Amino acid sequence: MRRRPASYQPYIPLNSSLAEMTLLSVLAGVVFALIFAATNTYLGLKVGVTVSASIPGAVLSTAIVRGLLRRQNILETNIMQATGSAGESVASGVMFTLPALIIWGIGDQFTVLKIVTVAALGTILGVLFVVPLRRNLTVEEHGMLPYPEGMATAEVLVAGQRGGQSAAGLLWGGLVGGLYKLMAGAFGLFREQVEWKVPGMINGVFGFDVVASLMGVGFIIGLDIGLFLFAGGLLTWMVLIPLISYFGAGVSTPIFPSAKLIADMDAWAIWSEYIRYIGAGAVAAGGFISLGRSMPMILRSFRATMGGSAKQEGRQQDRTNRDVGVIAIFFGVLGVFVCAVLLPQMDVTWVGALAIIVFGFLFAAVSARIAGIVGVTNLPVSGMTIAALLVSTFMLKAAGLLNMSGMIASITTGATICVAVAIAGSLAQNLKTGYILGATPLYIQLGMMLGGILSTFVVGGVILMLHQAYGIGSDKVPAPQATLMSMVVSGVMTGNLPWAMVSTGMAIGVVLSVLRLPVLPVAIGLYLPLHLSTGILAGALIRWVIDNQFSRDELRNRVEKGILFASGLIAGDAIIGIVVAFLAYHGISEQVAIFARLPFAGDAWWGLGMFLLLGFIIYRYVSGSGANGETAR
Repeated sequence: MRRRPASYQPYIPLNSSLAEMTLLSVLAGVVFALIFAATNTYLGLKVGVTVSASIPGAVLSTAIVRGLLRRQNILETNIMQATGSAGESVASGVMFTLPALIIWGIGDQFTVLKIVTVAALGTILGVLFVVPLRRNLTVEEHGMLPYPEGMATAEVLVAGQRGGQSAAGLLWGGLVGGLYKLMAGAFGLFREQVEWKVPGMINGVFGFDVVASLMGVGFIIGLDIGLFLFAGGLLTWMVLIPLISYFGAGVSTPIFPSAKLIADMDAWAIWSEYIRYIGAGAVAAGGFISLGRSMPMILRSFRATMGGSAKQEGRQQDRTNRDVGVIAIFFGVLGVFVCAVLLPQMDVTWVGALAIIVFGFLFAAVSARIAGIVGVTNLPVSGMTIAALLVSTFMLKAAGLLNMSGMIASITTGATICVAVAIAGSLAQNLKTGYILGATPLYIQLGMMLGGILSTFVVGGVILMLHQAYGIGSDKVPAPQATLMSMVVSGVMTGNLPWAMVSTGMAIGVVLSVLRLPVLPVAIGLYLPLHLSTGILAGALIRWVIDNQFSRDELRNRVEKGILFASGLIAGDAIIGIVVAFLAYHGISEQVAIFARLPFAGDAWWGLGMFLLLGFIIYRYVSGSGANGETAR
C-alpha cells in the first residue's frame, strides 16, 4: 500500500470553518454513548465480545443532523458519533474485568462509585496516551494503516451528507433482532442454545448459540476471522476435550485444579475446569506477541511525536493539527497516578499505579496500532489485558499485596488498563475518520473523554441488574471474559494457577505465531464455547456468500447495507435482552413465557431452524434490490 499524497485534501477544506463541538453534538453524543454502553455491556457479558459503535453512531447522527434538523454540518455529526463510540469502549473495559469481584463472592466491592473511578481514570489515560501517536498513526501512515472501520465511518458520514438512507438498515435490523430475542428470551418459542453429541467421541459435542447478535457479529467481522474463531473452537471441543476424557477415564484420583474425577465430568465441566486455563495461556501469548511486534513502532511513534511537538512549539497550527497539549498530557497522567495511589476506590498502592501508567501506555499504543489494521470490532482487548494482568499481579504480589486484598488491587489495576486500551483503539479509529473529513482532533479527544466518563454509570447499572436477575457467571450471563480474568488473577495470587495448562496454551499460541496464523482469534475461539463460534461463523458465511455474489462496483454498497443491518441486529438483541433481564429481575419471566410449554419449543432442530430463518432474512435483505437498482451477477 502506498503512503498518503504529500498534500492530502480532507473532505472539508482547511480554509472552511464549521462548528464542531456544539451543544447539540455533545448532548446527542452523550445519549448515544449511554445507549451503546448499555447494549455492549449486555453483549459482552453474554458472549464475551463487543462491536464498534462508530458506524451505527454515524448513521444515527446523520439521521438527526441531516434528516430531522436539515443541517449540513458533517463535522458536527462526526463529534456525535465519536462521543457516542466511547460508550462501547468503556463497556468493554469494565465488563471484561470488574465483574470478577462478583465472581469471587465480594459483590459489595462492585459499586457504582468504584466503576466510575476506575473507568474515568482509564478513559483519561486512553485519550492522553494516543495523542502523542496521532500524527504518526493517522497522518504519516495514511495509506499504510487502513483503519477499516474508521474509513467506513467516514464514508457513511459523507454518504449521509449526500442524502443517503443508511438509517433504514439499522432500524430494520434492530426490529428483526429485537423481535427474534423477544420470541426466544421472553416468550420461550425456542431455545437460544442447541447442541448434539458427536457419535464415536467421548464427550464430543457440537452446538450453536442461536442468537441474533452473534449472527450480526459474524457478518461484520467476515469469514476469515470467523473461521479462525471456529478453528479454535473445534480444537477444543473436538480434540482437547475428547482426549482429556479418553485418557482421564481410568484415572482414580482428581487432577488439579478439578476436585472431581474426569470420568464423572461432561464436556462442559472439562471445559470449565481445564480448557479455560489453556485458552487463557493462548490469549496471553497472543497479547505478548502483539506487544513485541508493535514495540519498534511504539518507540518510533513516540520519538516522532515528541520531535514534532518541539518543532511546533510557538507556531500557530491549523485546526486539523490541534491536540490536547503536551503540558496537559503530563499533568493529566501525573494526576491519574496520584488518584490511583490516594483514592480509596482504587487502593492499588504505588506499585499498581505505576503498572497502570506503564502498561497503560504500552498497550494503548498497541491498541491504536492494531485498530488501524483490523478495526475496533476485532481489537484483542482481552488478550492485551490478560498480558498486563499477569505482569501487574506478579508485581503487586512481590510488593506484599496478598490474598483477597491483592486480588482486588490486581483486578482494579487491570480494569483501568483495560479501559485505557479499549478507549485508545476507538480514539485512534475516530481520529482517522476526522483526518479524512478535516475535523479538529482536539474536539474528538475531548468528546470521547466526556462520553466515556458519563457512560460509566450506565455500564455499572446494567451489570448490577443482570447480576440480580440471573447471576454473573450463570448460563444466562456467563461473563466469559471476566471469568477468565478472575481465574488468572486468583491463580497467580494464590499460587494455584495450573501452570501446566497455561503453559500448554502459551505453547499453542507460539506455534500459531510460527505458522503465521493470527494467534488471538484462534486463542479466543479455543477459550470460548464452540457454540459461540458456530453462531458467529453462520453470520460470516452469509457475508462470504454476499462477497462472492455481486460485482466489485456493487459489492461495497451491499456490504455497507449488510453491516448496518447486522449492527441493528446486535442493538435490537441487546436492548430486548436488557428488557428480558428486567422481567427476570422482577420475577415475571415465567408468566410471559407463553410458548415455552409447546412440545417443540425445546427441540434443538427447531431452534436451529429459527436461526437459519434469521440468516435467510439477512441474506434476502442484503441481496435485494440495492440503492442503485443493480442486481447480482
